Amino acid sequence: MITQLSLLPGDDRTRAGRDRLELLTALLAAPAVDPVYRAGVIELPPDHPVYGWACQVEGCQCAAQGWQLCVRHVGQWRDARKSGITRADFLKAAVPRPVARAGAGRCRICPDRPASSGLSSLCVTHHRRWLGVQSAGPAADFSQWAAAQAPLAGHGSCRVPACPLLASTRIGLCRPHAQRYQRAGKPTSATAAGQLAFRRWCSSQAPFYRAGTVNLLGLRPLVRAEIQWAMSAHAQARSPSRWDYGALQHLAILCQAGDVTSLFGLPRRGPGPLAPPGRNDSRVAMIAYEIAEGLRCVYYSPCDSRDAGFIETDHFGRRFSHARSHFDLTAVSQRWLRDMLWDHLAGVLRSPRCPRSRSPFDYCRRAVIELSAFLESDGPQGGHDPALLRQEHAQRFAADQRHRARHELPALGIFRSDGKPSTVTEDTRRVVFNQLHAMAYRALESGGSDSIGLHRDFITALPPGGNGLRRSRSPFSDVVARALADEGNLSQLAAVHDPYDRGVRDAWEAIVCTGRRCGEVLTLRLDCIGRYRGLAMLWHDQTKVGNYNEAVRIPDALYHRLDARRERTLARFGELHGRPPDAAERATMALFPSNVRNRRGDRPISYRKFNSAFKAWVGDLDLGPAVAHQARHTLATNLLRAGASLAHIRRYLGQVSDRMAEHYIKVAHSDLEDILLAVWVAGPGSAMPGELLSGGLAPMSREEALALALDLSRRSTPADGGFCTFQPVVDGGACPWNLDCHNCDKFVLSGADLLYWRRKQEQWRTIAERAPDDATADYLHQVFEPTARAIDGLEKALGGLGLLDQALAVDLRRPQDYFQRIWSTSFRAADLASAADGQASVRPGLAGGPA
Repeated sequence: MITQLSLLPGDDRTRAGRDRLELLTALLAAPAVDPVYRAGVIELPPDHPVYGWACQVEGCQCAAQGWQLCVRHVGQWRDARKSGITRADFLKAAVPRPVARAGAGRCRICPDRPASSGLSSLCVTHHRRWLGVQSAGPAADFSQWAAAQAPLAGHGSCRVPACPLLASTRIGLCRPHAQRYQRAGKPTSATAAGQLAFRRWCSSQAPFYRAGTVNLLGLRPLVRAEIQWAMSAHAQARSPSRWDYGALQHLAILCQAGDVTSLFGLPRRGPGPLAPPGRNDSRVAMIAYEIAEGLRCVYYSPCDSRDAGFIETDHFGRRFSHARSHFDLTAVSQRWLRDMLWDHLAGVLRSPRCPRSRSPFDYCRRAVIELSAFLESDGPQGGHDPALLRQEHAQRFAADQRHRARHELPALGIFRSDGKPSTVTEDTRRVVFNQLHAMAYRALESGGSDSIGLHRDFITALPPGGNGLRRSRSPFSDVVARALADEGNLSQLAAVHDPYDRGVRDAWEAIVCTGRRCGEVLTLRLDCIGRYRGLAMLWHDQTKVGNYNEAVRIPDALYHRLDARRERTLARFGELHGRPPDAAERATMALFPSNVRNRRGDRPISYRKFNSAFKAWVGDLDLGPAVAHQARHTLATNLLRAGASLAHIRRYLGQVSDRMAEHYIKVAHSDLEDILLAVWVAGPGSAMPGELLSGGLAPMSREEALALALDLSRRSTPADGGFCTFQPVVDGGACPWNLDCHNCDKFVLSGADLLYWRRKQEQWRTIAERAPDDATADYLHQVFEPTARAIDGLEKALGGLGLLDQALAVDLRRPQDYFQRIWSTSFRAADLASAADGQASVRPGLAGGPA
């Protein structure tokens, strides 16, 4: 529910001392408020966009009960739905039902009396007379008879203060209250004592429920103004919750019965005037709670909220997703510390780099509550005088937090929802230190610490928590991956953990097939898929990296699944509204719409709801710890092993840097070597040193990557610093150039040899610098120039593929790659010594034999 604050007159720095009825009266008198909400009896139009109550069948005058249909049409719709009839076709074929509401008008003959029949519009007396005329003889003309009748005197308004109807009896009661009065057996008004009892009875009576009417008569003035303002503000909300007129009327009746002075400050749950037994209790309590939440921003200015010990994000125009506006800070017992926390949070809310979630606010509040609880028990005077705090107090607090984190002891001031104290861990200790360090230094820079008398040595003694140990998630193992892709298990996810059919299974399969982030899939729009030149494409927003309306190819099976989900979403919209969405509505609709406050279908299901369903599903399968985001890591690793480079993976997954791509990729050292060995450039002895020989930088298909890997293994053999591609040597023959590899045009360099050649380059540069004269140095540079060109070409190729950092991290290739035969042959030390003396022949032994 939105609030209206700009129309308040005067200085709004403080409102707590101002009369609350005066505030609401000023707001309700604003030109932007619909005059219908200012009346004591609010008559809502049947087709109101928020409080509409009419049956969706065109021409039907009955009030809707369920599915936005009246009682009779609800039964007909149930039968038609079982037959497969769509909502739109049913609404076209349904017959409207006219109804006459008693007391809806006045008698057409005597205007001071209420009409008892909506068909004839006559009071009780004239209606009986007309029935007598009809039964006495032939058909009479109603117009002539009505013109000849004399009007009767009325009985005034109903004596029940909460009833707006005209009285229809001599005792001054309308017809419904007269019937209730007779059933109650109350005394008549013949005597003075009877008159007193009668007036008491009238004052205690509640109004009757009337379709489309919210009767606020009989309420205290402040409660009436609160409900009026709340209905006006709720009607302006973007995605309001369902407030039907019946629940609002029930709320008004409960407030009248409990003699409630104000809805603000009432308990949300538990016994009280708003928690009697009844069928609408949960909805009424929800409405009362939302009204109280909105009133807090009206009754309190930001300055008032600081004094009261809470902060409202709505005061700063911020509202975090799936979060309340209210943040309670009263758990901080020291006033100066609570004010420092309020100022820090207010500065964050005013900052252009305000966080997108409420987590930083919860972390900061936790940190200050822990410090407050420690100072209350260990600080001088309970920590209420900041001038007494010194360096040793901050150091003792830090030592206490480290001790609790090391032994996982309970926290001092943080409690869980079940009332038990929270456990201090290394992560929570780090968060507490970092948040206190940032808040204290912000107060030091702004001068706030000087104004409250907090010493500088206390602030500087608060240690930073540092960066936590960020462990990247591992890919799914084969067993877990097969279980999460099993058809039976997927059916269980949809049937058991998605009872409202919001598309949890479809979202999970989209995450697996595309590797998108969970938020990118859950926020997909209705028309996010399409075929372009026969190819199935998925359009999505990568908000984390600022890429919007990005497209990625998807399998046909996923395309058909998302298309079926789109049809179900459209069908659900048609059932709710009785029509298909127009072009503007369709453009904003979500593919996976939420079932909470989502009349327009533009709010997707939250990550919290999806994660809860996924976590419960994984728990039922007994697979151990697993999260949906691991599917992204699994896809990245599989892409790398299939031949994709880091640059391709980074572009496909929408990552900001190669380092982030490495964070997602889990690859063994042997896999990395195989990838680097597949990058070839021409050697220094070729005509074009450094020319890329293993294909361009464009992405390769799976078949091309497999063919390249087979081709490399067949037409090369390891050499010193690279590979020999001369086929006779590859087949096992002797080298005709006496192993002069570095000057041979058949010699190539691979990505795994970059560090080897860089060391060669440094060696040549050192030799050239030590040359006796410039001519010798120039000659050495000229000799090594082809090799330098080959090294530059190799670095450019690796950089283009996103593998340069990985190539530099690989030290030397394994000796087995170069000297397989020598490495597998060993000699005894005694034989080598005798061979050096010329005493005996050397006999080779088995690899790994004694030396």
